[in-house]
Amino acid sequence: MKILVINCGSSSIKADVREHATGAFVARMDIERIGQPNATLRFDGEDSTTDLGQVDHEQALKKTIDLLLKRLDDPGAIAGVGHRVVHGGARFTHPVRITSEVEEAIDELASLAPLHNPANLAGIRAARKLLPDVDHVAVFDTAFHATLPRRARTYALPYEMANDPGLRRFGFHGISHAYVAQRAAEFLDADVRDLRLITCHLGNGASLCAVEFGRSIETSMGLTPLEGLVMGTRTGDIDPGLLIHLMREHGYTADKLDELLNRESGLAGLSGVGNDLRDIEARAADGDDHCRLAIQVFAHRVRKYIGAYAAIMGGVDAIVFAGGIGENSALMRHRIAQRLDFLGARLDEDRNRELQLASLQPVQMFSTPHSRTRLLVARTDESRAIAEAVSKLILKSDELTLDQRPIPVAVSARHIHLTQEAVETLFGPGYQLTPRNDLSQPGQFAAEETVKVVGPKNEFPAVRILGPTRSLNQLEISRTDEFTLGIDAPVRASGDVANSPGILLVGPAGQLKLEQGVICAWRHIHMTPDDAEHFGVKDRDVVEVAVASGDRDLVFGDVLVRVSEKYRLEMHIDTDEGNAANLGRGATGTLISTEGRAQLRRRNTRYDAVNPAAE
Repeated sequence: MKILVINCGSSSIKADVREHATGAFVARMDIERIGQPNATLRFDGEDSTTDLGQVDHEQALKKTIDLLLKRLDDPGAIAGVGHRVVHGGARFTHPVRITSEVEEAIDELASLAPLHNPANLAGIRAARKLLPDVDHVAVFDTAFHATLPRRARTYALPYEMANDPGLRRFGFHGISHAYVAQRAAEFLDADVRDLRLITCHLGNGASLCAVEFGRSIETSMGLTPLEGLVMGTRTGDIDPGLLIHLMREHGYTADKLDELLNRESGLAGLSGVGNDLRDIEARAADGDDHCRLAIQVFAHRVRKYIGAYAAIMGGVDAIVFAGGIGENSALMRHRIAQRLDFLGARLDEDRNRELQLASLQPVQMFSTPHSRTRLLVARTDESRAIAEAVSKLILKSDELTLDQRPIPVAVSARHIHLTQEAVETLFGPGYQLTPRNDLSQPGQFAAEETVKVVGPKNEFPAVRILGPTRSLNQLEISRTDEFTLGIDAPVRASGDVANSPGILLVGPAGQLKLEQGVICAWRHIHMTPDDAEHFGVKDRDVVEVAVASGDRDLVFGDVLVRVSEKYRLEMHIDTDEGNAANLGRGATGTLISTEGRAQLRRRNTRYDAVNPAAE
């Protein structure tokens, strides 16, 4: 099955045909200078170009696709078209089939990505006219960052504005960040769900992403692609007061500020010689102080973000460089990485200078062999990532049915799981938990015993113990409980307690200070293998679930699937989430279908607990 991938810029179009199973290129085309009198088309591997004259996006695509179909052995083999769309807002958190309604939504978001969304949309509309009989799918740069926690996506505005779904941090380059994170994990012979990675997409547009256990938890771009790092022509982070000053004292209008911040600043603005880092490095080597400053500011900003993200994740396993600058500039990698020894990332100067990515070696390491944190370079391939997303959506539509079993929803109050050693410390030698009542999951029970939980700020006098005993101590609380106790608990799957806060437990026979083990439980569904087959999901998939409660229907995103013969079908959420949905006894939910088809709305991310044995 062949997938056509179209990436439309304001004055250029990249179009690739990929085999969905292998990712191999069937054809590659680049169109440049759209809208100018001398637009050109080049097929990959050919020295000559085709002069297209002055064309718009629709005219350029028509000529391109006509030539492409003539070159394919089977022109009808194109099964789908994937379109890169930069801004998907809060609505688009996964690839979607393109309809007129989707086109309108992309158009409405154009003001948030003025350099990208209008061009993306022009390509979509042109391609749908030219290839009306195949599926067209939009793949969004923002979608990977839909997992950003509230603390990372919220601006400190007045509460009503901060909770406006259109005034938040979205992040970009998500297609690239997700792709290189997966490639880096494969290089390290590890599962991406077991790693803490910092991915650095450094090109004319540049951003960093903290990828914890396969999910984006922080990224440098925000509501628009303007926030964060210094870029080719964009300022990145800047004091808003400076903008107010320019408006008040220098007469800048909104349009003039837009031009300044998006097109006249960054490397190009600082250097004065344009946004091509190769030119800037050459001029800096000849003594140009403007170019030297541009390089220094760029590297400083990247290094600052790396340090921040390592702190947010409590450590980092690998730092991955990608994009035109990240893959090709040994000088910039050196400047960024040379002071990261405190993270255990030790630069190997020789490896860095000699590094050359190749098709058979798309990921290489340039840290020393004994580095605790690896320094990697990975060749990003957004085209392949888009083709994979399109093929998955097309294929899944034929595999699933609309038949949905109702999923019972249980609200889980704060509770604690203890080891037998902890039970004996708190209740006395040889003590055994006393079952109070059975729980819905087979073999589990609520015990008669409770413990006092003492936090830095407050305490809970009687937290129920759930049995039987486990291999790890784990206190599961809600966000409200977290603030009451005065601690910062991460959202984790059961058993994943590394780098979580500790707590003091008090029982009738003694006290126990836990060094770690307090989490906010990741909302999840227990199901049997038969249930999983019915819903078309696998263990550790992440899905969305619609819960109908009568007056406050909700869709819960980011729901972890847990599959085992030992389980019974049931979704678990905490008290805060239950209150938000106004759930009572007997509440049920369903895995969501989209666009009238039995296509589960499911992210590509899956998750492995660091220590699943505790589940």
